Amino acid sequence: MKINNITNVEKFFEIVDSCKGRVELVTAEGDTLNLKSKLSQYVSLANIFSNEAAIPELEIIASNPEDIRKLMNFMMDGNE
Repeated sequence: MKINNITNVEKFFEIVDSCKGRVELVTAEGDTLNLKSKLSQYVSLANIFSNEAAIPELEIIASNPEDIRKLMNFMMDGNE
């Protein structure tokens, strides 16, 4: 799933941390990073936020259908 224009990064990672299954970021090179890992969160933020005030687009893989709903709800309601 592609997630666009994340402006509330702190809330996004709170949602990721609350997920029950794996949540992975697919990099531009095709690698996957486990976003539930704090180290991966910091690495992904460092790469994404080099000169950006918001995250323009991420490709996320979530293994649990409930987690997918959480992420979708965040994008529809909580990304402010």
